[in-house]
Amino acid sequence: MTAPSLPTGIAALHAAYAAGLTPSALLQALSARHDALADPGIFLHRPAPADLDAAVAALPEFDPARYPLWGVPVAVKDNIDVAGMPTTAACPDFAHLPAGSAPAVARLVAAGALVIGKTNLDQFATGLVGTRTPHPIPRNACAPDRVPGGSSSGSAVAVAQGLALLALGTDTAGSGRVPAALNGLVGLKPSVGAITSRGVVPACPSLDCISVFANSVADAWAGFAVMAGADDRDPWSRPITLGTPGAPLTRLGIPRAADLHLDGAEQRAAWDASLARIAPHVTIDEIDLTPFLETARLLYEGAFVAERDAAFGHLVPRDAMHPVTQRILAGAARFTATDAFAGLHRLAALRLATLPAWARMEALLVPTAPNFPTLAELEADPIGSNARLGTYTNFVNLLDLAALAVPAMRRPDGLPFGITLIGPRASDAALAATGAQLMQVMA
Repeated sequence: MTAPSLPTGIAALHAAYAAGLTPSALLQALSARHDALADPGIFLHRPAPADLDAAVAALPEFDPARYPLWGVPVAVKDNIDVAGMPTTAACPDFAHLPAGSAPAVARLVAAGALVIGKTNLDQFATGLVGTRTPHPIPRNACAPDRVPGGSSSGSAVAVAQGLALLALGTDTAGSGRVPAALNGLVGLKPSVGAITSRGVVPACPSLDCISVFANSVADAWAGFAVMAGADDRDPWSRPITLGTPGAPLTRLGIPRAADLHLDGAEQRAAWDASLARIAPHVTIDEIDLTPFLETARLLYEGAFVAERDAAFGHLVPRDAMHPVTQRILAGAARFTATDAFAGLHRLAALRLATLPAWARMEALLVPTAPNFPTLAELEADPIGSNARLGTYTNFVNLLDLAALAVPAMRRPDGLPFGITLIGPRASDAALAATGAQLMQVMA
């Protein structure tokens, strides 16, 4: 009998379970698929078969209404704690066994999810390329000669390669959106604090979000809905009224020509083709993104980079870190407390400067990434290529916005291209409804 493959969605998986598929059979097939891929960079830890058997045995009776993620295989980025599995943040000297799971993971498991492993990442979640790891680099699922995107590289590749239906990433500067775009996936970046970040190795605690990778908006929303909620033990928890995806938004802003940064004809062609499909269904207004793009530059070019040094710079000796991670943290030393306050004051002014744009649009629609560098291009310019990937992602958390990345029209050369919807805090449900609609019109 042919081994089962992973259905592309939660509803299809539950239908297969109802028809007789067992979680054990599926997990065995996924293990065989992983072995056949021969990509040692996706996972940093995979549970022993006996541990997976125990997780299956602990599942409640099959009831998707009560347990919406029953039997759903989920991969977890290795800066998020999972009970019984080491947390390393892709730094071997930091490896430790946590006391328990992060609340977000515990909520997934309580809803029936099966954690199938911890995934690779840009070390300490610092990067958008997915290559800043001392381990083998996960291979981009669509173009092995190009970067997988980061920092949540392994999580995105795990879903794109059919090893998991959902995967958890983290997103401070775009790490849950850029890898989605570069691997043809949905990447849901919730409102800051909507999912507790307790149990997450901090990158920038005031900005960190747990994100969700999936093949569809519906599946990403299912994972988000389970994890969202207040946590009175997390000082960064900021719960929202979740709501449910309803009618899609109808007024979208896009970058004006002066703010449209796309590298090469292939990226531009994909953006134009995507807009051509979308335009008949919404009202589009060109927006001056100057204050948004200036905000993006604050994250790495200003004193905000010092928050990374404060968050994890002390966790291991500097010489135990990846060379690029060391270089980024070393840059924090040039900023003073005065610089930090000046940055906060400038951010407040920029938030105010973005308000007129929101009077003209319900959500902002941008390319997820302006470029798609090859591994060779990245090796030649490890900092510049990475920085460019964050053009349309770095400002989002600083401005307290929600975002949803979805696959768009492919490039003429067949490679994936993604777009991102960005909305005010607590617009998560409206973005989900709109993102699902846009995926339909671009299918």
